Amino acid sequence: MTFAELNLHPSILKALAECGYTEPTPIQAQAIPEALAGRDLMASAQTGTGKTAAFMLPAMQRLATPSPVKSRGPRVLVLTPTRELATQVSDAAFKYSKYLPKVKTVSILGGMPYPLQNKLLSQPVEVLVATPGRLIDHIERGRIDFSRLEMVVLDEADRMLDMGFLEDVETILKATPASRQVLLFSATFEGSVAKLAENMLKEPVRIQIAAQKARHENIEQRLHVVDDMEHKNKLLEYLLADTEISQAIVFTSTKRDADDLAGYLYDLGHHSAALHGDMNQRERNRTLTQLRRGAVRVLVATDVAARGIDVPGISHVINYDLPKFAEDYVHRIGRTGRAGASGIAVSFASNRDGMHLKRIERFIGLEIPRHTIAGLEPKRPLRAEPKPGGKRFGGKPSYGNKNGGAGKPRNEGYSHSRALPRHGEGKGGHKKHAPR
Repeated sequence: MTFAELNLHPSILKALAECGYTEPTPIQAQAIPEALAGRDLMASAQTGTGKTAAFMLPAMQRLATPSPVKSRGPRVLVLTPTRELATQVSDAAFKYSKYLPKVKTVSILGGMPYPLQNKLLSQPVEVLVATPGRLIDHIERGRIDFSRLEMVVLDEADRMLDMGFLEDVETILKATPASRQVLLFSATFEGSVAKLAENMLKEPVRIQIAAQKARHENIEQRLHVVDDMEHKNKLLEYLLADTEISQAIVFTSTKRDADDLAGYLYDLGHHSAALHGDMNQRERNRTLTQLRRGAVRVLVATDVAARGIDVPGISHVINYDLPKFAEDYVHRIGRTGRAGASGIAVSFASNRDGMHLKRIERFIGLEIPRHTIAGLEPKRPLRAEPKPGGKRFGGKPSYGNKNGGAGKPRNEGYSHSRALPRHGEGKGGHKKHAPR
C-alpha cells in the first residue's frame, strides 16, 4: 500500500514525498482510513512506528477543505502530556501542511509566557497543540473558541492520565462540540483510559498493532549488575568511551542526578547536557536542537525524555537508574532503534533493584541478557529479593560517617571518589556550560 492509495489530498502527498515517505506503517495503514471515515478511534502501537502521522495526516485532510464556520478557534486540537511531545507533534503539523493554504499551528505549553500565548490565540488557528494544564487556564479565562473544532487527538493518553490529568482532559472534552471526532492513542486501554473512552468517545474503533510488551527486535538489550555507585560510574565511563556510540541518552531517576551527572561527564570531556522538567522551555528546546545537530553526544535526562524525542542519531540508551514504572522502560529504550535502525539499550541494576527488574522483565516478557566487562565484573550476584532493612541504593544523600558521627554531606545518589559537580560547574566552582 502507498500513501496515494489512502486518498489523501495531493498537497499532503507532495509534502510526504518531500519527507521521503512512500509507504504507510502498519499503524498508519489501519488508523488513517478509519479516521478519514470520521470514526472515533482507540489506537495502540509500539513507540517509533509512525504514530504521529497516523493522526496528523487525517487532521491535515480535514484542513484541506475550508471550514463553513467563521471563527478564529482551532479546527484540530492535540493534547499531549509533555512539552517535548507537543513540539514533535507541532513539527509534524508544519511538515505535512507545507503545501496546504492557511494552516497555522500554535503550541500552548507550560513554561511559555502568557502574553505570548494570548497573542497567538488572538489570531486564527487551525491546529492547536497543548498540554492539559495550560489549556485549562486559557479555557477558564475564555480565550479559547471551540465553535469550529472538528477533531480532538489525545496523544499518549495513558501518560496524561498517569500524570493526574484525567479531570482536566474530561473538562476539555466537555468544552468541545459534541460533533467532534476523538482519536485516542494510548499504550494501554485499561483502567482510567477505558473509563475515559467509555464516557467521552462514540463507539470507537479499536486498533492494536503490537502490544506494548512486544520486544524491540532491532534493539539489543543488555543488563550490567552493579555493586555500588562507584562501580556504576566506572561502567558508565567505560561504555561512553566506546567510539561506536554515535549519541546516547542516559536516564536518571531525579532531576538533580541528571544535572550532576551531566556536569560530571562534561568534566570528563564528553559533550553532555541535561534535560529535565525544571528547565524552562527555551533551555529544553535549545538542548534538543543541540542534540539533533550532533553538538550534544550524551544527553542525561529524566523520564521527561522517555517519550516524544525522535533523534535518528541515538545509537544507545543507558538506564543509569531503572525507571519507576515498567512501561517506561519500553518508552526509554524506544529512543534508539528509530525508523527500523538498530540500537543498543544498556541497563544498570544493583541488588536493591532486584524486584524492580523482575517487574520490568515480566512486563516485556523477556529476561534481559546479563553482560559483564573484563575488569569491571560485579563482586556479588544479583538477588531477586532486596535485603530488608537496608538503606536504599543510590537514594537520598547520606549524612555523617558510618560510625554515626557528624560528617560532610555526600552528593545525592553518588559515592564516587570525589563529589560530582552540579551541572554547569567545573573544578574550583568555575561555571561551565554544555556546548552551544
